[in-house]
Amino acid sequence: VQLVESGGGMVQPGGSLRLSCAASGFTFSSYAMSWVRQAPGKGPEWVSRIRADGGVTDYAGSVKGRFTISRDNAKKMLYLQMNSLKPEDTALYYCARATGSNLSSYDYRGQATQVNVSS
Repeated sequence: VQLVESGGGMVQPGGSLRLSCAASGFTFSSYAMSWVRQAPGKGPEWVSRIRADGGVTDYAGSVKGRFTISRDNAKKMLYLQMNSLKPEDTALYYCARATGSNLSSYDYRGQATQVNVSS
């Protein structure tokens, strides 16, 4: 299983970023996928999850209405569109292969991409 994130960077509050995750080494279209983040000095926080077919999405309360998760099974890609970014969104963002019924559960994750929101 390999998950490679990209698209992070520095943005001002209120700005937008789109994260991407390239998946390989497993049947991507058979798995739900998640985004997880970890802010400096804090534990991991589940952000969002999308069903294998893309038909159902879930979000943490802290990002609902601002972030949109999506996927392209043909390209084996996962995305996270982040709008109205806030300083508290600053974190390492991981793409993860979801597992089980618990929204925050996953078995593999990538190396992360850094998002910094600052004026």
